[in-house]
Amino acid sequence: MSQTLFHKVWAAHAVRRLPTGQTQIYIGLHLVHEVTSPQAFDMIRARGWTVRDVARTFATVDHIVPTAAQRRPFADAMAEAMIEALERNCRAFGIPLFDLGSGDQGIVHVIGPELGLTQPGMTIACGDSHTSTHGAFGAVGFGIGTSQVRDVLASQCLALDPLKVRRIRVDGSLGRGVYAKDVILEIIRRLGVKAGAGYAYEYAGSAIAGMSMDERMTICNMSIEGGARVGYVNPDETTFAYLRGRRHVPQGEAFARACAWWRSMASDPDATYDDEVVLDAARIKPTVTWGINPGQVVAIDERVPAPADVPEAGRAAVEEALEYMALRGGDPIKGTRIDVAFVGSCTNGRLSDLREAARVARGRRVAPHVKALVVPGSERVRRAAEQEGLDAIFRDAGFEWRGAGCSMCLAMNPDRLAGREICASSSNRNFKGRQGSPTGRTLLMSPAMVAAAAIAGEIADVREMLP
Repeated sequence: MSQTLFHKVWAAHAVRRLPTGQTQIYIGLHLVHEVTSPQAFDMIRARGWTVRDVARTFATVDHIVPTAAQRRPFADAMAEAMIEALERNCRAFGIPLFDLGSGDQGIVHVIGPELGLTQPGMTIACGDSHTSTHGAFGAVGFGIGTSQVRDVLASQCLALDPLKVRRIRVDGSLGRGVYAKDVILEIIRRLGVKAGAGYAYEYAGSAIAGMSMDERMTICNMSIEGGARVGYVNPDETTFAYLRGRRHVPQGEAFARACAWWRSMASDPDATYDDEVVLDAARIKPTVTWGINPGQVVAIDERVPAPADVPEAGRAAVEEALEYMALRGGDPIKGTRIDVAFVGSCTNGRLSDLREAARVARGRRVAPHVKALVVPGSERVRRAAEQEGLDAIFRDAGFEWRGAGCSMCLAMNPDRLAGREICASSSNRNFKGRQGSPTGRTLLMSPAMVAAAAIAGEIADVREMLP
């Protein structure tokens, strides 16, 4: 019977059906970081358990590491304690750790793919909600909580509810200055932040097929912001070309055999879906969030909605967002003054993201009132960017060039907003207080749009700045 990739991967990793109705799923790759793991390690140690499959477990540090000065010990005693706990647990259980200065450290959803740990047909788990990123490779990635981190460490399995599958087709060609970030924001705008509950999202169509792996990762990364548990793209020649030669990928003849199996895991041409949505890529424009969730979005040439512009059921949410953001319904989003510009995160901290931001920044200067920083997603991304001279472009323009880490995406480190600052950000969430200040405000957009805003000192149309 014809199946989707999700159902093929689910069946290949199903251990048994549990009395609860859930399925016990074997996890092919477990990625660990310093924030959600300390309690999980304590729990397995207290029960006298050990790590079930060290060969499928890898750790890095990303959430709490400072990006301006990364010397140890950290000034933040709690951050230092969490790093020490991860180092101690990795030594005790024999888990490989990509620590600061190792050359491989970085955001967990950046280093997994670049090291070739992420591969098609896998089940992947990590104590971070944006594990859906890995679905760009035709894997099925689950973000999990600390108690589930414990379960995977101890058993290499998770108890999971089955999901329905929605195929989202994006057909046609994207316009100039329109990026993967704009595509996923438009999808969330159209479907809503809760529409994906109980679903895996399969991204398809000619626009998706034409995207690089970095772009596909951006799309899949924000599936969770649309309520979906999983997001993925079927593996193809673009996937295989990216994976070829990476450290943990099969080499030589084994790579050819792996590709054959990976192809077999793609959705069958006549697979059936629980739902299907089609978008026209040519209609998508550079996009910006205006509110307090990733579904409150407008195109750069649109105006912020007023409560009267939306159905009555949604008016209270619009009123709340307008009050918090100090915006007025009916005003254009273009021209909104910013205080901070942030390029980075697991959504948009890869080399291609930095290249696009640098295209805008080259030969220009950051507005005097704006603090702008660029944070590579990994040590490898930073080295590659420096080899291309991107760091010099950013520095010459007045951006701060930082070390690798999560940085301002969630502000569990010194990179955070102060007071009522408003930030143009290439990250994934614009919730109240997300970037460190309980009253700080976040506008999500593509890295190129962030660079344009930093230069203009306000939200600008990147199409007017591209060379």
